[in-house]
Amino acid sequence: ARKMTDTQTKTAGFSLKDKLADLPSQPGVYLFKDARAKVIYIGKAKSIRGRVKNYFRKAGADDPKTAALVSRIADLEVIVTDSEVEALILEANLIKEHTPRFNIMLKDDKHFPYIKVTTNEPFPRVLVTRRIEKDGARYFGPYTSSASMRKTLRFITQLFKIRSCSLTIPHPKGQKYRVCLDYHIGRCGGPCENFQSQEEYRELVDGVLLFLGGRAKQLSADLEQKMKEAAANSEFEHAAELRDRINDLKSVTDRQKVDVAEKVDRDVIALAQDEGVGVAVVLQIREGILIGRQDIQLKPGELASEESVLREFLEQYYNHQPNQPAEVYVARKVEDESALADWLSDMRGKRVKIISPQRGEKLRLVGMAESNARLLLGELLTQRRGYRERIAPMVATLQKALSLAEAPNLLCCFDVSNTGATDAVGAMSYFKKGKPFKGEYRRFKIKSVSGQDDYAMMREIVGRYFFRRLDEKKPLPDLVVIDGGRGQLNAALAELKSLGLHDQPIIGLAKRLEEIYLADHAEPITLNKSSPALLLLKQVRDEAHRFGVTYNRKVRSKRTIISQLDGIPGVGPSRRQALLKKFGSVKKIKEASLDQIADTPGISRKLAETVKSSL
Repeated sequence: ARKMTDTQTKTAGFSLKDKLADLPSQPGVYLFKDARAKVIYIGKAKSIRGRVKNYFRKAGADDPKTAALVSRIADLEVIVTDSEVEALILEANLIKEHTPRFNIMLKDDKHFPYIKVTTNEPFPRVLVTRRIEKDGARYFGPYTSSASMRKTLRFITQLFKIRSCSLTIPHPKGQKYRVCLDYHIGRCGGPCENFQSQEEYRELVDGVLLFLGGRAKQLSADLEQKMKEAAANSEFEHAAELRDRINDLKSVTDRQKVDVAEKVDRDVIALAQDEGVGVAVVLQIREGILIGRQDIQLKPGELASEESVLREFLEQYYNHQPNQPAEVYVARKVEDESALADWLSDMRGKRVKIISPQRGEKLRLVGMAESNARLLLGELLTQRRGYRERIAPMVATLQKALSLAEAPNLLCCFDVSNTGATDAVGAMSYFKKGKPFKGEYRRFKIKSVSGQDDYAMMREIVGRYFFRRLDEKKPLPDLVVIDGGRGQLNAALAELKSLGLHDQPIIGLAKRLEEIYLADHAEPITLNKSSPALLLLKQVRDEAHRFGVTYNRKVRSKRTIISQLDGIPGVGPSRRQALLKKFGSVKKIKEASLDQIADTPGISRKLAETVKSSL
């Protein structure tokens, strides 16, 4: 294995080298962690030992993505399973729980809606839900478009006359219901008042299940047979109702654009990624007819090779997909294909094949999915570029409004936050090309000012920031914004001049009327409330204020905790730290039992009694 760095061997309590030497050869899941014990990558393997050691052998200049991952690994954890399929299921669940930065994630996958048919009830309902539960109901989806899902739902309720109420039928106490308006307008058969038997209602529900499952042809054939039987029995009104239902169903299925000769259920999946954006397109074909397309945006991990993205997508997508097809078509061979196919087969209860077609009609279907994926990716990238282009005019407008020599692409704002005469802090937000650049945000604990002197505090934080900036020879901002009026601006100006920065562009932005104070203007200027320039200034000012208030609360909270514990005899800095590490807050220490406090490292029973009585 590649030689470990000092950070990698020491951070993990138990040596990482020792863990690598003692890896099991069974199937299972491995979790890589960074120096802060945060999970950064999760993978599964048929042999944990072989797969994990392979990362360190590969991590050379020819494989920069793997090298980037390995350079951050400080610890690892392994979970052994009985089979590769079990490892695959566990991997998908752990990725969803930990969201590691090097794995791909289905963007907003938790929020996709499903259609739920409550087949666990005597008179089932058709509902919308965003959570799948093991309650005996049938789930269909997920639907990436809420609009198309609700359109489907409206069609189902009108076509099959499924009840829309939330009543428990029959009544748990044997009482009687009265039919609602849906019955009178022909939208419901009235099972609540026994106008419709359970058997009649179940026939309608079976039709719903066939329709949602993509079995429209089978449903049409069943309805046609029932229509003929009703006509033969002189039930002409019922036959006419079935005829209308068949025609409505046919009008929906005729709108499908693809009809494959083979009457098989299959998903055709294609991915596309560029500029840190990834998308997946799933064409759902049921009984040879294309019934829908799901577009899913991805967050590709930093190890985003096409093979790894495809495998992880299949795992995560089908991990919460209640209806598996008989065949899954993909553009290329999938890593661990046999294990994936076994897992899907177990969930479906029948054999599932994963196919990467090379020619013919099947290859054409994959090509169509890839074209859709590239088109969707292009739309997303265009939207992103459009957003970046919309930001640029805000900077240009600000340059023009303030008559600046250069566009303020680097923009910072200083703010002071304090509560009375204590816990005073300062904060600085930083924007690059009109967008927050949080890596350059700064916060300051006021050191040289006692009492409540906002001007002196502003001078201190501006001076400290620019002194360090000059010392480190880093670029200076194109424009400095001071949160305040003429007084705060003059204090900052005086400090800049003392550092020799006479030409640094700087303004003050007063909150009350959003007045802008300039260094060489006696009177403030005002901009139109809807001006992009003012909106940008307010955004950078509000960010500095938010950042400062958050830091002020943190400082104040820490001081309160320390002052409460410092007054207890025998509790010094190390014991105070041990108590806070174990309990998290003074409130929880108060609520703890005497035995729990005494169990803290460095705290004797006698001292625990003192702590308990003092608090």
